[in-house]
Amino acid sequence: MSYSLQKKVIIWSFLFIPVALMLLFLIYPTLQLFRYSITNWDGYSESLKYIGFDNYKKLIFDFPDAWQAIGNNGIYFIVHLLFIPIEVMTAVLLNRTIRGSSFFRFTVLMPYIINGIAVAYMFSYIYNPVNGPLNELLKWMGLESLITGWLSNLSIVNYSLVAVSLWRFSGVHIILILAGLQSIPTDLYEAAKMDGAGFWTQLRHITLPGIRRVMEIILFLNISGALLQYDIPYVMTGGGPGTASSTFGLFSLQTAFTYNNYGLASAMAVSLLILIICFSSLQNWIIKDRSES
Repeated sequence: MSYSLQKKVIIWSFLFIPVALMLLFLIYPTLQLFRYSITNWDGYSESLKYIGFDNYKKLIFDFPDAWQAIGNNGIYFIVHLLFIPIEVMTAVLLNRTIRGSSFFRFTVLMPYIINGIAVAYMFSYIYNPVNGPLNELLKWMGLESLITGWLSNLSIVNYSLVAVSLWRFSGVHIILILAGLQSIPTDLYEAAKMDGAGFWTQLRHITLPGIRRVMEIILFLNISGALLQYDIPYVMTGGGPGTASSTFGLFSLQTAFTYNNYGLASAMAVSLLILIICFSSLQNWIIKDRSES
């Protein structure tokens, strides 16, 4: 066996297992998802009927609750997006040599390490309208007018849930930004200081361009995380009151496992996949266009 042929055999041997696993656990389930989305399968019957794109038509025209759920997902996306500048400033401060910076880095990452179900149960107790710490704190501060049912008030329930999401996921965003900051050569900052550039000038012309790739990752995580959000509302409110806090992911789970409509639920999952791809592509185009200009 020649050296070049032996080299190819070794390369293909190492690639076979990961490619086979990807085909088995990623490509095949995705193709099956597309297949089920054009059927009326109930999840347990041996037979299924192909109904074309009826599930997608039903999702668009006959399910106002689905559009409400997408709107709730949009609240998660917008609030997390508005919070990104605060995350950047926090990472910039943690990147500076300050006393206890290592402790603060661990502290901001800690909420992400905690199990999501445990986080949801913890905040359910904090938001408890009878003896929850939040209402007790407001009462102690003399702010009784702000006391409310944080998970039962239709006007604020989604923002209460988004606050939990912020508490849990902002830390990992800060750590990612911090990693990007530490990859920027210190020579650039030293040269900028010699030219008389202040903190804000360095932030604009060195820091932000230097972490652009990291910001692309964070924005992608923001889009996918907002659209796939389900565990926090599922545990804390079950989508209630009524369907006020239901997200699209939670709505699709209920469609599959509560109403046994796996065909429609598969169409919802495909729609989520398409939305993530479209929004991520739009985001990458906007970032690329601005950086080039």
